[in-house]
Amino acid sequence: MVHPPPPSTTTTTSTAQTQQFLSSVLSQRGPSSLPYSEDVKWLIRQHLLSLHQSYPSLHPQTNTFTHNDGRTLNLLQSDGTVPILFQNVTYNIPVVIWLMESYPRHPPLVFVNPTRDMVIKRNHPFVNPSGLVSIPYLQNWVYPSSNLVDLCRNLSHYFGLDPPLYSQRRPNPNPNPSYSSSVIPPNSTTAVRPAIPPRTYPPSPYGSGRISSPSPVPPSQAPSHMQATEDPSEVYKRNAINKLVESVHNDASELRKKREVEMDGMFTAQAVLRQRDEVLSQGVHEMQYEKEGLEQQLQMVLMNTDVLEAWVRENEGKLGGGLGDVSADEAFETSDSLSKQMLETTSADLAIEDAVYALDKAVQEGAIPFDLYLRNVRLLSREQFFHRATSAKVRAVQMQAQITNMAARAPPYAV
Repeated sequence: MVHPPPPSTTTTTSTAQTQQFLSSVLSQRGPSSLPYSEDVKWLIRQHLLSLHQSYPSLHPQTNTFTHNDGRTLNLLQSDGTVPILFQNVTYNIPVVIWLMESYPRHPPLVFVNPTRDMVIKRNHPFVNPSGLVSIPYLQNWVYPSSNLVDLCRNLSHYFGLDPPLYSQRRPNPNPNPSYSSSVIPPNSTTAVRPAIPPRTYPPSPYGSGRISSPSPVPPSQAPSHMQATEDPSEVYKRNAINKLVESVHNDASELRKKREVEMDGMFTAQAVLRQRDEVLSQGVHEMQYEKEGLEQQLQMVLMNTDVLEAWVRENEGKLGGGLGDVSADEAFETSDSLSKQMLETTSADLAIEDAVYALDKAVQEGAIPFDLYLRNVRLLSREQFFHRATSAKVRAVQMQAQITNMAARAPPYAV
């Protein structure tokens, strides 16, 4: 197998331009961005750079891939030739390597791309009539160890064993043809192949799809080394500025959203604080009003205290023997006989109530027998009933007397 020649100045310049091109197209954002995952774009860039360094004839570029359902995608492809060694002569097989949207987790699509004077060999073990390549390396693709350089080495190996293309017989004005071209002569017989019918492409492992006819690559998608009127450094600089502006814009948008959320929270907290301020202000006013009312009550209590103390001082000399000798019955004087009778019956009623309570405690503690308790309670209850009936009658008489007194005091109505 023939290895690529050592890098020269031209190869180094081409590699630098390829690096700028890949950095540009893989860093694009928005509708024009390539449909690859962000976490594998760097690995895709490294695969294509390594492929270009090992096989300078394969140039990365962007092109349109059309699925059978009509969807079109802008994908990366590597277009060029792969060298093979057949019968000790080096030939170049034109191929197109498509990096599908699921690359590198899934293998790329590889097609041989014959020129007008080439045809695809019938019943080739690794290439079908549509040009789709299927070699063991593609079938056993393993992420992330598989790569494009090893793929091309396998292509060179298998195509060297059985070339997939051969040339049609045409007059050759040169009696000594050079075998360094990419046209492979037939193995033994020289027969002109008939015209090839239009290609039909079989379903691919990425969902049924077909390769659209190559179309001119727009200037914004073409590699830097394919643009003659635009400086690669300017392209790289412009893309870097666009990426930086987009990043700053995204950061500003996120910061603005965060600040808006914080402002909404602050406005909500401000409304709650205002409500609390109103509640506290109302509470302060109520407490001040209550304080004024309590101060007025305190003044009334102090005045009544002074009056009572003066009354006590005035009447202390009238008691003679002192406060200890004063009888409870003599401490209060009733204004009339009904009031005296009401006082006596009420006192007796309350005394019987206390006696019944004492009997309850005694029977609970076992101080008196139960039959004695029942007998005493029956007697006391009978006596209490009479006292309460007397109190009710006295109260009725007092109410009637008050009504009569009030009627006597009222002025007579003028006739």
